[in-house]
Amino acid sequence: MAFIDGKGSRFRIADIGGTMRDLSAYITEVRGLPGERALNDVTALGDSGARFKPGAESTAFAINGLFDDAAVLGADAILGALRYHDSPTEFEYAPSGLAVGKVRYAGKCWVKSYEMLSRAGEPVSWRATLQVEGAVNRV
Repeated sequence: MAFIDGKGSRFRIADIGGTMRDLSAYITEVRGLPGERALNDVTALGDSGARFKPGAESTAFAINGLFDDAAVLGADAILGALRYHDSPTEFEYAPSGLAVGKVRYAGKCWVKSYEMLSRAGEPVSWRATLQVEGAVNRV
């Protein structure tokens, strides 16, 4: 069994122009992918135990990172603009890197929230919640 260090993880998201941008240098945490699965209880009277059927996926995930105000490629420029964008955008998360054959999770998402966090004596950071449109695909 191989254990993977998170420093090799990569997260990319398409900017409002549709160009995939790698935000990995700014991100400190990705949490919530591939996400929970909705299971509808279909247990009937007389069943000896609970029974379930999968429902529609509704995945939201969070990314946290360090603030950078680079005009075009910084996390703030990309996520800030996507916060107001009027259509979902593509994303890709590769927990063990982008090399051929490595696991990736991809789909389309909305930037549901994007917040700045600052506290005296600590670096300025941010957090974002992204809502997946459709399903998360393992590619």
